[in-house]
Amino acid sequence: MRLEIFSDVVCPWCFIGKQRFDRAVKNLTTAGFNINLEVFYRPFQLDPTAPLDAPTPVRDAYAKKFGTPERASEILDHVTSIALAEGLNFRMDIALRANTSRAHQLITFAQTTDLDHTKLKELLMIAYFCNGKDISNIDTLIDIATTFGLDKSQVSQLLKSNSGQDQLEAELIRARDIGVTAVPTYIFNEQWSVPGAQDSETFERVLKKLTQEETS
Repeated sequence: MRLEIFSDVVCPWCFIGKQRFDRAVKNLTTAGFNINLEVFYRPFQLDPTAPLDAPTPVRDAYAKKFGTPERASEILDHVTSIALAEGLNFRMDIALRANTSRAHQLITFAQTTDLDHTKLKELLMIAYFCNGKDISNIDTLIDIATTFGLDKSQVSQLLKSNSGQDQLEAELIRARDIGVTAVPTYIFNEQWSVPGAQDSETFERVLKKLTQEETS
């Protein structure tokens, strides 16, 4: 089964959704349910106009988007409490909103290697949501990539030459063309779409149903 997950690195519901989906897969596997699943993370940008190398405190970005600092705090506190219930310790007080194009290029590059790019996706989200890192900064991305296991010189060349920009733009256009307007969006076998950060039980039901349909 092929699963494409359209997601942005700075989307809190994408990280919550990843946690819930991964738990669903683990629960089914532990229960002996055989899932033949290939997962590919695809790019989506919540704010493609965000400047590179000019991060801003996330509370300021949310206040600008939602009208007032009070409304921003209300939204961020709400999502932080939900994340904590899923085992994620969001630090939105130190989070820096930044352009995610380089992070997406890095994830796409990782998919050309033998490494599990879903782990890199998680490291980037941890850097943003939990550690207050600027995930548009090239040196920060190189550090994360080498910790993950990618070659430092290859990553440096990719990010400094911006050679992945054309592919990123093509993937963002594809997302729009197939109707992805919000994230996370889960598309199975290019046919079935599941929107939003569903709870783990819902993901389990979807995975069971689609797996049974494939094998019947």
